[in-house]
Amino acid sequence: MTEQELVRAALDARHHAYAPYSNFHVGAALECEDGTVFTGCNVENAAFGSTMCAERTAIFKAVSEGKRHFCRIAIAGSSGDPCWPCGSCRQVLSEFAPDLELLISTAGGHFVKTDLTALLPHSFGAGNLGE
Repeated sequence: MTEQELVRAALDARHHAYAPYSNFHVGAALECEDGTVFTGCNVENAAFGSTMCAERTAIFKAVSEGKRHFCRIAIAGSSGDPCWPCGSCRQVLSEFAPDLELLISTAGGHFVKTDLTALLPHSFGAGNLGE
């Protein structure tokens, strides 16, 4: 899948978002090493702490289907600015793919390419738990 196709999948996933409180629709498209793509969208809740971000929705869908190896994710919001993942999403992504490539898109499909290590240096992971 090309970078543009992955970004398009994230942009399309935004249409499924449930965002009655923020009205900020986010979509994500997570590509597995085997080429499988899982999409996700944000799902808000009146109890705000129960809200789920698009990135975590995509990764939880993938993990629940037995996938554990990811190479990149596209994230698209509903504004003219790139839609950067929140800290919780960065931590969850790091659990499975600390070197994950990210395509961070605007609503118009223009994207910035970076990696998770740049967004979450010195991350906490399984290796930090000791024996």
